[in-house]
Amino acid sequence: MQIILMERVAKLGQMGDVVNVKEGYARNFLIPTGKALRANDANLQAFEAQKAQLEARNLETKKEAEDLAAKLDGQQFIVIRSASDSGALYGSVTTRDAAEAATADGFSLDKKQVALTAPIKDLGLHTVIVNLHPEVEASIELNVARSAEEAELQASGKSIQELAAEEEAAAEFEIQELFDDIGAAGMEDFGDDTPQPAEEEPKED
Repeated sequence: MQIILMERVAKLGQMGDVVNVKEGYARNFLIPTGKALRANDANLQAFEAQKAQLEARNLETKKEAEDLAAKLDGQQFIVIRSASDSGALYGSVTTRDAAEAATADGFSLDKKQVALTAPIKDLGLHTVIVNLHPEVEASIELNVARSAEEAELQASGKSIQELAAEEEAAAEFEIQELFDDIGAAGMEDFGDDTPQPAEEEPKED
């Protein structure tokens, strides 16, 4: 099916391009969302008549998106989730979660703007792309943790495996100290019965 693109669409083309796409993709997504029109004479004439206005509006929204991208790009947002000791989440972090975390920190994002390349199912730091405009995107980082304290440690560069290993080492150290204290107390109870060597008598010449 031939369509006219009303804005840039990734992997298809730029505004004003006439391209062929699958009919279902055009009917169910591109045309209903205003990203494209059917390529017929009436729509081509209508597009040409509006082209200057559409391009001016596109430049304006692109500039706004670029300003937001400059502030948003590289930002880290914390998402608190329950997870197992191995770091596997009970569920997953969605585009809605990412948008809500950014919005809570003062950036107005919609879940439709967030693009996850793969489901987020583990604790840790995850890079996520945000599409602010057909020609502008930003990259943010989601810090998925079980608590704010854990998120802070992850932000400093420690993985969930390293944190677990540190906790285990600390627990083992505490147990060892406990045993050492018990052992020392036991020795004090028994007292020191070790026989002392007798003093040698001075030899006569």
